[in-house]
Amino acid sequence: MLATSPVTAPPVDGVRFAVLGPVRAWRGGELLASGSPQQRALLTALLLRDGRTATASELIDAIWGEEPPQQALAALRTYASRLRKVLDPGVLISEAGGYALRIPADALDLHTARRLATEAEQARINGDLPQARALITEVLALWDGEALTSVPGPYAENQRTRLEEWRLELTETRLDLNLESGFHAEAISELTALTAAHPLRERLRGLLMIALYRSGRQAEALAVYADTRRLLADELGVDPRPELAQLQQRILQADEELARPAGQQSPAEETPWPPPPAVPHQLPTSVHDFTGRQHHLLEITEHLLRADGSVMAITALGGLGGVGKTTLAVQAAHTVRTDFPDGQLYVDLQGAGFRAAAAEAVLGSFLRALGTADSAIPDTLDERAALYRSSLEGRRVLVLLDNARDAAQIRPLLPGTAGCAALVTSRVRMVDLAGAHLVDLDVMSPEEALQLFTRIVGTERVGAEREAALDVVAACGFLPLAIRIAASRLAARRTWTVSVLAAKLADERRRLDELQAGDLAVKATFELGYGQLEPAQAHAFRLLGLADGPDISLAAAAALLNLEPHTAEDLLEDLVGTSFLDSAAPGRYRFHDLVRLYARACAERDEQPPQEREKALSRLLDFHLATAAGVYALEHPGDRLVDHLEPTEHGGLVFGGRREAIDWLYSEATALLASVRQSAGPSLRRAVDTLWATQDLADSGAASRQYEAVATSLWEEAARRSDPRAEGRAALVVARSHMNAGRFTQADDAAARALLMAESCQDALAICWSQNSRGTIALYQNRHEQAERHLTAALAGFQAVGDRPGEASVLCNLSRARLAAGEVSSALTLAEEGMAVYDGLDMSLRGANARYALGLALTAAQRFDEAIASFREAHLRFADSRQRLWEGMSLFRIAEAELAAHHPAAALDLAERALAVLSGIGGDWRRGNVLTVLGRALQAVGQVDRARACWQEALDLFEELGSPEARQVSELIEGRMSSSLPNTT
Repeated sequence: MLATSPVTAPPVDGVRFAVLGPVRAWRGGELLASGSPQQRALLTALLLRDGRTATASELIDAIWGEEPPQQALAALRTYASRLRKVLDPGVLISEAGGYALRIPADALDLHTARRLATEAEQARINGDLPQARALITEVLALWDGEALTSVPGPYAENQRTRLEEWRLELTETRLDLNLESGFHAEAISELTALTAAHPLRERLRGLLMIALYRSGRQAEALAVYADTRRLLADELGVDPRPELAQLQQRILQADEELARPAGQQSPAEETPWPPPPAVPHQLPTSVHDFTGRQHHLLEITEHLLRADGSVMAITALGGLGGVGKTTLAVQAAHTVRTDFPDGQLYVDLQGAGFRAAAAEAVLGSFLRALGTADSAIPDTLDERAALYRSSLEGRRVLVLLDNARDAAQIRPLLPGTAGCAALVTSRVRMVDLAGAHLVDLDVMSPEEALQLFTRIVGTERVGAEREAALDVVAACGFLPLAIRIAASRLAARRTWTVSVLAAKLADERRRLDELQAGDLAVKATFELGYGQLEPAQAHAFRLLGLADGPDISLAAAAALLNLEPHTAEDLLEDLVGTSFLDSAAPGRYRFHDLVRLYARACAERDEQPPQEREKALSRLLDFHLATAAGVYALEHPGDRLVDHLEPTEHGGLVFGGRREAIDWLYSEATALLASVRQSAGPSLRRAVDTLWATQDLADSGAASRQYEAVATSLWEEAARRSDPRAEGRAALVVARSHMNAGRFTQADDAAARALLMAESCQDALAICWSQNSRGTIALYQNRHEQAERHLTAALAGFQAVGDRPGEASVLCNLSRARLAAGEVSSALTLAEEGMAVYDGLDMSLRGANARYALGLALTAAQRFDEAIASFREAHLRFADSRQRLWEGMSLFRIAEAELAAHHPAAALDLAERALAVLSGIGGDWRRGNVLTVLGRALQAVGQVDRARACWQEALDLFEELGSPEARQVSELIEGRMSSSLPNTT
């Protein structure tokens, strides 16, 4: 046993340290930042020196061993400086070329553990076995997992081994005290587990033999000795110690003294005093690899400890099956068990199964555990509950009610006495359990999940394939049960790599089947809860699982289920109550990834007729298309697009105004695009038209990548099915995505295909927009004659179908074409005509496009103040419609105009803002243009080298794209072009 005496110092209020687990420091209730692993290694080395000074060389050896880095001394000083800032003044001191910590003995959990262990030894010598047991139990409760968790360095590794050995010795002492006190039956299960974990530890084997013998299991006790002798011979080539051999002989001789605990009187010495009340210790063994959950553990234990002479504490822990409720509850119960010295009761109520435990039977077992004779236990539930509460009067007992079905099942099982506490776990959230403190347990964080996986699989295997390990825990949805199963399978298969397991779990259709090991299975856990659902709940559960996307809104769910919103909400809230569904925000719901896979499997198995699955997804797509069309109509009044979309059988939302509609579009974007993608098969045309109606998402940059990916997949599907109408429209939206990203060659290819398909099926509006797109792309590529030809054809087409907004769009694009040809006056006229059309229709967003085009023409006309005003108005309108791409481009154009007006400082600021807004959107072509203007502004303010760096980056981008702008930028770098030349292309 560790028994050094710490060097003490004057108390430091509020500062305390822990090494019996993760190395941590607190000031009062605040957890202090202990820094990097090496910094914690320094803190560890100082804490374990008990106040003595450690030289710098000793500390370097402790942290890095025989191969320290070259700057080890400097690093050591840095770590010490950082610790000194975190700790109170006077705690970390420098002396004699080294460092020391000055803390009081009770500020370190190890010092406390040593003191309590010494007191326990003295109590045992004095014959006070209950006190000795209580003190040893208190010592062991100070451990929070493995000592010095994750602290690197040879010194920490050596100390970790010593502390874990001491912990095991203390555990043996506690078990020995339990046997001396007569608790041999209760000790058998723990001793069995410990001997399996430490098979060569003879003291544990001897204690197990005594416990079995005193429990009347003589043959098993002798079998333990035989197993031990064989194991020692096979592993070490030695015989058991003489003490163990003597114990075997005493058992063979049926020694009566051995059968009676040391603290138990012989029959002749018994007194007529009544026996003390029975003290049950029914808690299951806590798992040795308990990981994370420290916040929840602290919350639960703090609430349980509120139980005192005037208060009874109830904590109800809810969450999805497999999320680790029981593990956390048992850990919390063990943490506080010494505060409930009159016993701990436990029962698995089997509430998730088909045969939940009856309260009468549970009360009967509790009463027996509390010392009530069978003949004194009443027959009725009410009488048993009353006697149970009476039995707890004046006692401090913790009751762990695991896996409860609902609040009604556990109410008779709750203590009615102040000072007692109840901890309940259930898949339902017990909002109807009066006075309960509710704790909702979610899945693990990625860091906790990886830590649990590593503890089971091993540091070496996981460290070699960290990315694959992250893939595994992500595929498990960070669900503890799934992680434990996956890790156990890998640990049992030494020939598997982590990558092999990750590949197996990558297949979603097989994932649930892969997540089973022995009697543990994620699917079986979910099956228990699914079997408890009412028919309407189960039907909703199955259909909701069909929808892709991270979550689903109440309105979308109502459409999917074909129910009125209030009815759908009741069902969804019921599923939230069972922990199958989570309400991420008011009116939004989501599945855990594994639960969604299970719900889909149930839909394939149980949903009858099977066509109902397709109907449900069709209703969901109808909802998105109809609602998106309504949003488009509000944002683009007068636009004929909504008249050319596929019809829907089911309606969508109706909005009170444009702002509400835009909010819906951007909040629903991810779920909407997921719905479109999965509906591409049976509902291809409606899926394509939903994309066409939500083209503002692509233009904004907010969801441009997902939008483009979905559009491309729909284009491929339409081509495969030879559907020219769907293919043409899908190619059109793909062209728009490429254009927004500055990929003009791909954009033109897609637009040409769109035009070809639209003409083949006489899709009039798609023909117009395809011509408009081809003209705009030609303009970007400086193919001015082709741009004029396509745009003229588009203008005639829009006029023929009576689409005034389409006409205005072409007028603005023709303005830019005339501007590129040097016809500034014509460009101004066309832009003003387009703006007048838009303003007459009260089209704010399209009006921004017109003002953008007008700003370009005004800049070319050197009417810079008017140009800047026009661009600023466009910027405000783009921002109002959440068009981030065009917000950035408007800032770029203002910068360009300011530079042309000889205001380089203003241009510099605006170009930098444009770069920031366009980060990640708009593509390399637009970034290159902004960098070009930024370089011009930098050169104008005298920052020539930085200007050349900007131009060089722009040149690299343009050359990669094969853009004609490369030549102009090259001339800028070579000094052959004026830096103030505006770019109005």
